[in-house]
Amino acid sequence: MPMTIEEIVEETKQWPGDVVTELVDRIMLAKHGGIDPEVDAAWRAEAHRRRAELESGKVKGIPLEETLAKARKIIGR
Repeated sequence: MPMTIEEIVEETKQWPGDVVTELVDRIMLAKHGGIDPEVDAAWRAEAHRRRAELESGKVKGIPLEETLAKARKIIGR
């Protein structure tokens, strides 16, 4: 009998993060095909631009705890 979604989630909680990432990537590839190279390039360029802005001091990052607190407030937790 195939595993339920709940069983898969519970099982993967024990796996290393990089293995879970690979699984998700492979599922997405199997279901939706490859990533459009133009979209991939655009996201990479955006990530590099944002990183450069942070490293240069042009923009200031927001600490994770502050961001999570704002998200919890929005969702009412």
